Amino acid sequence: MSLSHKKLSGLAIAMLAMSLSMPAAQADDDDNEGRGSRHGKYGGEDRGRQVQPAQVNAKWQKECSSCHIAYAPGLLPAESWRKVMGGLNKHFGTDASLTAQENQEITDFLVNNASNRWTAPTAPLQISETAWFKRKHDSHEVPAAVWKNPLVKSPANCQACHTQAERGDFSERNIKMPR
Repeated sequence: MSLSHKKLSGLAIAMLAMSLSMPAAQADDDDNEGRGSRHGKYGGEDRGRQVQPAQVNAKWQKECSSCHIAYAPGLLPAESWRKVMGGLNKHFGTDASLTAQENQEITDFLVNNASNRWTAPTAPLQISETAWFKRKHDSHEVPAAVWKNPLVKSPANCQACHTQAERGDFSERNIKMPR
């Protein structure tokens, strides 16, 4: 093997080694937004765990989806879920109170499956208040008219555009903008 082939082979091996060691967080954001997402750093908000756990809690699914989708636990940090669950008597203008036992079971599920790498200094009550949400839904990505569409109504209505939102899959390949 000539010297130039040896250099080329060495370069190819080095590039392969670098690509294998590159963190998945440096991959395309769109593929990291879905169910298996463990990455996606937006303004200090690296959600960490999978957005939707493999095993879901039946009580969480039933109670939360009676009014809206049961938001995937990995969309917020544990402290946010504690705050949300601690204020169910005034849950965004509605009394969503539960028994103490139901509240504890759902809170435990949400906290145990919450984002485990949240580095932002806040614990927002709304997913739409997070930096990563704002970045992914800014006016360059989502025109203002979309939010005014009667089929969408608000940023809290994930399933209006994200066809797999109830499964915790927010991948851009599963978006269908309502008309």
